[in-house]
Amino acid sequence: MSHTLEAEVTPPLLREEQGGKVAFPSFYLAPVSYYARLAQYGGGFVVDGDEPYRKQTLRNRCYIASPTGPMALTVPVVKFVPYRTPMRDIRISDHGRWRHLHWTALQSSYGRTPFFEYLADDLAPFYEPRWEFLFDYNQALQERVCDLLDLSQPRPARPRPMPYYQLFGDRQGFMPDLSIVDLLFNMGSESIYYLHDPKLLDSPQYSLNTPMAPVASEE
Repeated sequence: MSHTLEAEVTPPLLREEQGGKVAFPSFYLAPVSYYARLAQYGGGFVVDGDEPYRKQTLRNRCYIASPTGPMALTVPVVKFVPYRTPMRDIRISDHGRWRHLHWTALQSSYGRTPFFEYLADDLAPFYEPRWEFLFDYNQALQERVCDLLDLSQPRPARPRPMPYYQLFGDRQGFMPDLSIVDLLFNMGSESIYYLHDPKLLDSPQYSLNTPMAPVASEE
């Protein structure tokens, strides 16, 4: 599988809702490019819970950095009717102790980053209790991330150009468009300045079609 956003959905990824707001799909710890677009639209967006769920997409998957390259983290879901079940009705499966595995992977990959210890307490609670619906879980995580990024603040006068510092950059090179947590753990409060890089949304590396590591299929 490839990490794709715009190519994976029909109709297009972003669509206009009544009232002029843009509808975004619900993603699990979405990539940097997703949050760059949220920052672009400010408060003029909604998250679509009615679109049909599609498996093997970023709706239940994110990509983080590892010493060997991008690593996929997938939230297991209960079986559903393909192309008919709305995203908001998809239930999370507790199969495989995924919450423990995901948090352990985040600790392993980002424990030595500059801002992990400052942000860990904000994200760790999402890997403790059981969540029933994937949409609710994604939404709660997205709201926390938006608060950490402070997306409500005005556009910075001097955005920072990509790429940003990555812990494994010296051995892997820069890995573009990983999960937003990669930017947050590495850059902390400066993350918002990179999201407003005017060249970011025009760069092929941030086209929402960045090839990523293959992952095992899931229901």
